[in-house]
Amino acid sequence: MQDLNEMLGSMTEFLKSEAKTETIIGQQFQLGEFTCVPVMSVGLGIGAGGGEGKAPDNAKSAGEGTGSGGGAGMGMAPVGFLVTRGSEIQFISTRSGKGIGAAFEKLPDILNKFMDNKKQETEKA
Repeated sequence: MQDLNEMLGSMTEFLKSEAKTETIIGQQFQLGEFTCVPVMSVGLGIGAGGGEGKAPDNAKSAGEGTGSGGGAGMGMAPVGFLVTRGSEIQFISTRSGKGIGAAFEKLPDILNKFMDNKKQETEKA
C-alpha cells in the first residue's frame, strides 16, 4: 500500500506542476497592432488500483500476491485568444459553435453592428 501512496503522490505532483496558469493562459504575442494571448482548456485524469491475494486453504502452495498500478493523463486544447488593440479587448473562440448556442455567441456582435449602423444613419440625417 505504501508504493501505491507514493505513486499517487508522484502523479499528483506532476499534474500540479503541469496544470498551472502559464499552461492555461499562454505567452502573449504581437500580430500587427494586436496583442494576442492564447487560452487553453486543460483536462486531468488520475486512476489507480491496488490488490492483494492469498491462495485458498486447499491449495498445495501457500502463495500471496500484491499489486498496484496507476495512470495519469492530461489533455490540452486551444479554446481561443484574448485579443487587445488599444483599450479594446475581445475573446475570439477557436471552437465553431452550432445551433442556438452559436446564435447567442454572435448576438453581441450583431447588436454592436446594428447600433453602429443606427448611429451612422443618425449622423447623416
